[in-house]
Amino acid sequence: MTYDNENIFAKILRGEIPSHKVYEDNDTFALMDIMPRSPGHVLVIPKAPVRNMLDADPASLAATISTVQHMARAVKQAFAADGVTVQQANEKAGGQEVFHLHFHVLPRYDKVRMDRPGQMGDMEEIARNAARIRAVLEG
Repeated sequence: MTYDNENIFAKILRGEIPSHKVYEDNDTFALMDIMPRSPGHVLVIPKAPVRNMLDADPASLAATISTVQHMARAVKQAFAADGVTVQQANEKAGGQEVFHLHFHVLPRYDKVRMDRPGQMGDMEEIARNAARIRAVLEG
């Protein structure tokens, strides 16, 4: 399968679609999910044009998972979470909907279920949550 340069994450990386960025380095970009399943739900993507984990080169995958860990620690602290869920899907049969490698990082709490998928979040709340994460990262 070939990479689709018109997927939403490619457009975000090119600045064609706005996002609430919380972190960026030379290889990766972290942003708020606009359909959060938990307050503080972050997405981590590589800047390289990679469909999913199955076709990622090891260096890109290593950089991305390093950022996933960095974001997991930040969201856990920013939201005083009890834990963190990391989700990642590959290919349509595996549940992948956007064909650019991405990891979901979700703060979690004991005995609290995640929200239903596919529900648009409140953009003002998402912006406030992004600021909370950035504040932790800026230390």
